[in-house]
Amino acid sequence: MGDTEVTTAQGGSTGKVSRPVLTAMVIGSMVGAGVFGLPARFGTATGVAGALIAWTVAGTGMLMLAFCFQTLAIRKPELNSGVFIYAKAGFGDYAGFNSAVGFWASTMAGNAFYWIFITATIGFFFPEFGEGDTLLAVAVSTIGVWVFHYLIARGVRDAAVINRIVTICKVIPILTFIVVLGFQFDAGVFSDNFFAYDDLGTLTEQVKNTMIITTFVFIGIEGASVYSRYAQRREDVGRATVLGFLSVLAIFSLVTMVSYGAFSQAEIVGTPQPSMIGLFEQAVGPWGKWFISIGVIVSVLGAYLAWTLMAAEVVFIPARSDDMPRFLGRENAAGTPIAALVATSIGVQVLLALTLFIEDSLDFMLDLTTSLALVPYLLAAAYALKLALSGETYEAEDSAERRKHLVFAAVASAYAIFLFIAAGLEFLLLSCLVYAPAAVLFVVARRERRLRVFTPAELALFVVIAIGAVVALYQLLTGGITV
Repeated sequence: MGDTEVTTAQGGSTGKVSRPVLTAMVIGSMVGAGVFGLPARFGTATGVAGALIAWTVAGTGMLMLAFCFQTLAIRKPELNSGVFIYAKAGFGDYAGFNSAVGFWASTMAGNAFYWIFITATIGFFFPEFGEGDTLLAVAVSTIGVWVFHYLIARGVRDAAVINRIVTICKVIPILTFIVVLGFQFDAGVFSDNFFAYDDLGTLTEQVKNTMIITTFVFIGIEGASVYSRYAQRREDVGRATVLGFLSVLAIFSLVTMVSYGAFSQAEIVGTPQPSMIGLFEQAVGPWGKWFISIGVIVSVLGAYLAWTLMAAEVVFIPARSDDMPRFLGRENAAGTPIAALVATSIGVQVLLALTLFIEDSLDFMLDLTTSLALVPYLLAAAYALKLALSGETYEAEDSAERRKHLVFAAVASAYAIFLFIAAGLEFLLLSCLVYAPAAVLFVVARRERRLRVFTPAELALFVVIAIGAVVALYQLLTGGITV
């Protein structure tokens, strides 16, 4: 889950860039805070064998998804209003609305995750912060949310210089971690960790249990297609996407593998999150804790700015196209989508308050962020599949190109469905608690335009979502679902 740089510090468009620079931009958009918690998340789910399979599956699925976004950006350049527009174009207004809501809620949960992550990092030095879930941690996070809200409302934007600092602060600690633990690699320890140390289920179950974290760290992959307009040559886009993605995949997989080679799985599991901090401290001494922690805090704060802006844009753009209520499209004198920003900040605040009552709040927000992003990803992949099957936009091309894109979209769609299964019924039901009440916004938007609210198919979908929300609420109240 990373940040994206697409503008200059002055807000203007960037010039045309070479393939290496384009590749670096893709890498910067994907490497985010999630990587700092990879060792313990993998350690609790699987051993080396499961991790290797998991990264292979996730790498293939997410690369196909990246190709889908790239294909859609090129074949449907007029659909430039965000990920939700693909769902709307392919499956109707209510599907597009739910895609926007899902992505918006995902970014809010992701921003709550960022603050928990920061305060959990501070907790390595001041125990009063715990793992980001104490009253003090929530209070500090609350101040941070509204300070950033004020800055953004005044017109602060995600500048190129900020992104460069953020990228350096997150990449240097990660690469240092890989190199240092690589030199401490112990073949015997690695061999002992090859299969899970505890009863973690079958290998298939172990792989399934890693799918949410592997997806989380790749959230932002849709940004790779954004860079197509910055390339000096059109063919550089596909190559930069592949090179950038494979580089990020190598970084993520190496972080997990060197951890398995330097520490027993029990030690990895016992390290509090963000686990990279504790493991590096064990490897090099107290200075390691400071080194990784500073990188974590600076990179996450920079990413938070980018993601808060994006969260506001996710509802601001649909509001301007009448897919959300018009009030969410209001701007202030500084040109900030203020109504969307207020709604976003309030949403993050509510999620932070809930951390006082949630067990393992860091992992919960990570899982919730990923689960909510699955609907937009699935619908985008399904739209790419629909285009390839129908032949729309392929009229002037040979069948080989169409078949290639058909395979990409089919694999991406199948992978997205598998992720729903991996997320489990619990998070699917919890997602319904977001989508069902959000339908009020859809009703308001439709009535503002004097349009029929639901088609028969959309009404049936809403009923299913509402039933899921009722079941989720009942399960929460009776203890069937615990958070």
